[in-house]
Amino acid sequence: MSTLSVSAAASASAGPAVTLSAAGRRAQSPQITRLMTTALQTPGLLSLAAGFTDNHTLPLAAVQSAVATLAREGAADPEFLQYGTNQGRPGLRRLLAARLAAKEPSLDADALAARTFVTNGSQQALYLAIQVLCEPGDIVLVDRPSYFVFLELLQGMGVRALSIPVDDAGLVDGEALRARLRQLRAGGERARLKAVYFVSCFSNPSGRTLTLAEKETFADALVAEDCVVPVIEDAAYRELWYNRPPAAPGVLTLPQWSAFPRLYLETLTKTFASGLKTGWGVCTDDRWLHVMLHTKGHQDFGTANFSQAICEHALASGAFERQLAAIRPTYAAKMRVLHETLHDAGLAARGWRWSEPEGGLYLWLRAPEGTDTGMESAFCKACLREGVLYVPGDLCFGDDVPKNHVRLSYGVLAGDALREAGRRFARAAGCGKTFEQKPRR
Repeated sequence: MSTLSVSAAASASAGPAVTLSAAGRRAQSPQITRLMTTALQTPGLLSLAAGFTDNHTLPLAAVQSAVATLAREGAADPEFLQYGTNQGRPGLRRLLAARLAAKEPSLDADALAARTFVTNGSQQALYLAIQVLCEPGDIVLVDRPSYFVFLELLQGMGVRALSIPVDDAGLVDGEALRARLRQLRAGGERARLKAVYFVSCFSNPSGRTLTLAEKETFADALVAEDCVVPVIEDAAYRELWYNRPPAAPGVLTLPQWSAFPRLYLETLTKTFASGLKTGWGVCTDDRWLHVMLHTKGHQDFGTANFSQAICEHALASGAFERQLAAIRPTYAAKMRVLHETLHDAGLAARGWRWSEPEGGLYLWLRAPEGTDTGMESAFCKACLREGVLYVPGDLCFGDDVPKNHVRLSYGVLAGDALREAGRRFARAAGCGKTFEQKPRR
């Protein structure tokens, strides 16, 4: 058996440079990787950055029970350890479809199951959707603010993110959207608009949920300007409500969206066990669905069958519902801890503004005008000196980027650690210095 020696490896690395594709040349290290590396390499740092779930809430007993049951009942034929199907386990798809139909009774569970597919987290579904729709230079309308990992995905594909206009209250502005769409047409760019994307429930990063009126206004504006393009509703946090579920139905139900090719996404990652990396979607358009599945087949031949089998057992046994019942009050309490810590430390008195979300994992803060909270800003460095990390809000905008926003996640930390992280953040905000934006050139 031949081996590659250290000297041979060094010699190989000194050879001709690898010629990258255009996609390879666009590839950059994800910001979330940079944030995670900073957290790991800085002793004592408390992270309010990564949107991870709390290890102490993960369903260890439910997973143990699922594995034991699968092993016992599948002893003669442990099919769950074999390759699965590209679209996903039929039993899991039926359970997911039935759950969605229970939330939106006008939907038919059997029809949904046929159009449901399972992915390696909802992130893979997002990548597949854009990969088969867009060419470099194309345009995707995104919510404002938007999921920053999705924005980086677009950037890596050479796709331009264009923000959906909002009013001073952060609500979708239908008239401004129509004006923006007319501008695209006047500039000869209408044909490059390939999709619309938004996080509908307890948004990452803003924590807010789109109202029924917003969803209707949004669709009406697109139809009025002859922009019926594929729409992606990312409902990853729909099940993470605190006191009551979101009132507005999704794009699969609302008649205003019926003419659109629709992709509705949820995940079992945030709601059950993040390490299982199991997301799912429903696509109303045959061609779009089939091409995404063809592409997925080239990538992985199907999401891990074992992870799917565990999720299927959790849904069928009631363990998933029990997990939701446990984590909803946990995250609601953690949100209140961070909110009250920041408020009691005087952050609001210093001009910072935020709202208490009714679900999800995030607080979305707006600093006083003129404050720069970017990754290289003086404020960010002050936070690192205090020993706390956050997600700079400028990462969460597709265009016309403000610099004075911050996303804080209360998913991981708890109790005293969460309070201390909030106090450190507040100390950095009130340390007697002004962190002004650099003049634009």
